[in-house]
Amino acid sequence: MARRDDAGLCARRRRHWSAGGWASTFFCTGGVMEREPGAAGARRALGRRLEAVLASRSEANAVFDILAVLQSEDHEEIQEAVRTCSRLFGALLERGELFVGQLPSEEMVMIGSRGAMRKYKVWMRHRYHSCCSRLGELLGHPSFQVKELALGTLMKFVQLEGVHPLEKPKWEGNYLFPQDLFKLVVGGLLSPEEDQSLLLSQFREYLDHDDIRYHTMRAAVDTVARITGQHLEVPLTFWNNAFTLLSAVSLPRREPTASSFYVKRSELSDTWKVAHLKEHRKAFQAMWLNFLKHKLPLSLYKKVLVIVHDAILPQLAQPRLMIDFLTRACDLGGALSLLALNGLFILIHKHNLEYPDFYRKLYGLLDPSVFHVKYRARFFHLADLFLSSSHLPAYLVAAFAKRLARLALTAPPEALLMVLPFICNLLCRHPACRVLVHRPHGPELDADPYDAREEDPAQSRALESSLWELQALQRHYHPEVSKAASVINQALSVPEVSIAPLLELTAYEVWGRGLVGGAGARVGGGRGQGGRAWAWGAELRCGAGLGVGGPGPGVLS
Repeated sequence: MARRDDAGLCARRRRHWSAGGWASTFFCTGGVMEREPGAAGARRALGRRLEAVLASRSEANAVFDILAVLQSEDHEEIQEAVRTCSRLFGALLERGELFVGQLPSEEMVMIGSRGAMRKYKVWMRHRYHSCCSRLGELLGHPSFQVKELALGTLMKFVQLEGVHPLEKPKWEGNYLFPQDLFKLVVGGLLSPEEDQSLLLSQFREYLDHDDIRYHTMRAAVDTVARITGQHLEVPLTFWNNAFTLLSAVSLPRREPTASSFYVKRSELSDTWKVAHLKEHRKAFQAMWLNFLKHKLPLSLYKKVLVIVHDAILPQLAQPRLMIDFLTRACDLGGALSLLALNGLFILIHKHNLEYPDFYRKLYGLLDPSVFHVKYRARFFHLADLFLSSSHLPAYLVAAFAKRLARLALTAPPEALLMVLPFICNLLCRHPACRVLVHRPHGPELDADPYDAREEDPAQSRALESSLWELQALQRHYHPEVSKAASVINQALSVPEVSIAPLLELTAYEVWGRGLVGGAGARVGGGRGQGGRAWAWGAELRCGAGLGVGGPGPGVLS
């Protein structure tokens, strides 16, 4: 929507309205409207201009005075002008005094021979466009009060234009919505320069309406395409604004029994796309896919991945189309890979996606740093979920158990108190992996066959190895860890241990418990429990029972 500079500098030639039609004159905004200084003076002067314009078409030129105040540097005066414009053009829309149809240029109307009433409506429609354009600019004003008022006024115009359309219907029952005006609103919200998070929080209330939600999704696609096309390097501010808006859009889980439209309709047609949840899902999908196809900042990847499993995937028309974004995120490493695997896991189990490298990717995330990163709790929560199926092959589960046991040798106590039950739970779920702790008639080995450097769990030879690391941890310096490692000497028929309470355990809490336990905890939870046998009748020891010698008799004796 092109902006008309109706409130510009002094002494610029303008077309103004007179009772007989058009005239050309020099118009000075600086001295036209006499008023007292300040917001109160502006309110009274604007009120007089408003009454004059609405009372008589011969006073239409007073619109210029109203629009001029929108350019004021005083934010209180701007607010008064916005309120005046809201009342003025709201009334003109309701009275049908704005031109309806393809808007001709003012010059074409001036030289034409049409009647004065038509010329007036065209002229006033141009003033309305100037007002809307300025309101769109005010969405980026430094004062939040101005931005909030401009947003409310534009949304009022959206509602009124929907009820009193400024375009002619193509056929009877044609669905009309002021899309150009609404794109102006969305474009202002998705500013490349201004952080609009607070204003977007105000806009969320409009998203409860079906028509606003539907057209927001469509307008967001156009705005993202326009901004990314205009900038070689898109500002982070724009990406954050766009994510804030997109993540605020939420669809109903099932087709609503009654539609909630912001633009009031006397009756709804079944042919309108806006009235069907299926079409909303398509628009939702197009909105997110067009956003995620771009190269996003790493901070934004994380924000998207945190919500993808419960706020995005369930609402897409075709969730499998997210595979490109998720695999791209999976290659970024660290927390982003983990979060991407969560989305891929949902696609695999709920949408029959084939992704053979899933567990290889997860296996590759297991390194010493995993015990020290701030997303440790989320990692092990998700890893527990990914490895929960009893149908996983034994070699795969054994590889994860062995890798965790090896990493446990250098892990801090607070991590060990969570990892040790995690490993025991894997053994409980997968009886085929019991050979890692008891291998009857197993051969004597001089070295551990497990290849810790192998990236493919299938080739790591973990199932040929044993969990000698757990016996070593029974001699850990911290009594709580020693006690936790000794639990593996109990029967595996014991139900799984929930690791949820252990995920957020801190070093402070661990050492606090150790001090409270005192010497008694050291004696009761240390080496004394190491001799209790497994339910299968074998001790966890170096030699034939394990099938591997571990690091040497000095550690395991």
